[in-house]
Amino acid sequence: KEWMAFMAPALTSRGVTMVSLGYRLAPGNIYPAGLQDCMAGVACAHGKVAQFGGDPARLFVGGHSAGGHYASLMALMTDWQSGHGLPADVLKGALPISGTFLFGAESGLSMRPRFLGPEANGAEEAASPMRYIRGSAPPFFVSWGDRDFPHLAEQSRQFAGRLQQENVAVEQLELEDCDHLGASYASGEMDGAWVRAAVEFMTAHV
Repeated sequence: KEWMAFMAPALTSRGVTMVSLGYRLAPGNIYPAGLQDCMAGVACAHGKVAQFGGDPARLFVGGHSAGGHYASLMALMTDWQSGHGLPADVLKGALPISGTFLFGAESGLSMRPRFLGPEANGAEEAASPMRYIRGSAPPFFVSWGDRDFPHLAEQSRQFAGRLQQENVAVEQLELEDCDHLGASYASGEMDGAWVRAAVEFMTAHV
């Protein structure tokens, strides 16, 4: 969570209050531990963000790589908000960057991610945002690097396409001259393409 603070200046200069969340990591912790931590973090932000000038009725969630994966799950799942005392529509949109949206045989991944735990637990399907796409989902802003890992770039395109098929509002941005890590750095560029498009996206969906 400390590392991702580099995103804050470009966003706060445009009136966005940024909250960076931490979560338990693999291999010591397996799915859904990290996701549960993120959900608890959103609930904490909802309860406290007004103290820092934010509006709890205008929450968006995003992240890079694993963060984009968890952000997408939270935006698409519908059975966790009430358990944290949150309204069902607490999230107004999601902004995943270079996220993973599908696990298992069709994912293009060369190996099973450690955070999924033992193969017998069936976590691939439960952890795949692609499996939760629904027409009533909040808007998405999906981005990835033009030199990103090929399977992640393809998954991003497929995910955005599936959202469009369900009539979910979705915008896409392929970040120029960015590999996987570069796509993360691009989210903190003061006048970069991602920041400008992300703020426009959030402004349009509050």
